[in-house]
Amino acid sequence: MITALYSDQFIAENAPMDRRLAALILSRGNRIGYIPSGPEPQREFFNEKRQYYLSYGLFLDLFFDLDAFSGDEEIGRLFSCSAIHLTGGHTGDFLRRLRQSGMLEKLRAWARDDGILVGTSAGAILMTPTIAVDALFSGGSPDAVQDGAALDLLPFEFFPHLNDDPGYLAALLRYSETTANPILACRDGEGLILGKGLVEIFGAPLTISGGFAEVADRGRIADLLSRA
Repeated sequence: MITALYSDQFIAENAPMDRRLAALILSRGNRIGYIPSGPEPQREFFNEKRQYYLSYGLFLDLFFDLDAFSGDEEIGRLFSCSAIHLTGGHTGDFLRRLRQSGMLEKLRAWARDDGILVGTSAGAILMTPTIAVDALFSGGSPDAVQDGAALDLLPFEFFPHLNDDPGYLAALLRYSETTANPILACRDGEGLILGKGLVEIFGAPLTISGGFAEVADRGRIADLLSRA
């Protein structure tokens, strides 16, 4: 399993991570499946992302609508892709749609069976045990989230867009005192690519745990992954 977690993607600072991710995907093929967080009738973001990936020699091959997919044949097409991209958007709605469509467990199984899963913002949050930290974007408390269980592919929680509000770090520090999970927090332009024996950090994400924050350390993340 390889997971790529972006805070954002359409900015120049992400180019080093983009190039590395493209090389990993191209070693298996060039087709990427796309799962949007919500309805996208005009496919505006899909077409924008398609052009983005084309610049790296990758083809966004399949738009997979969680509300309207036709059955096993389309699921088979999705899971035959070289990688799957989970978009940004409303994290809670995305999780609800994955659950209601029956795709949450299927996607988890596919990823664990040597899949490459790419997530931006909400899509990256979903790869972790819980979407609790998403509550901060609407002024809520992560501790109040009761039904946030997500894909649980990684042994930490993920918080994107750390640079958007100076209050986010203080809120994450408080939350870290009540959750057993470490939190990886990224500013836009930062991210991580993780897999078996693979820990690549782009920028200077923070690891937040027990009320303290420090720049993410490759060795510590590798240790977390090995114990997961």
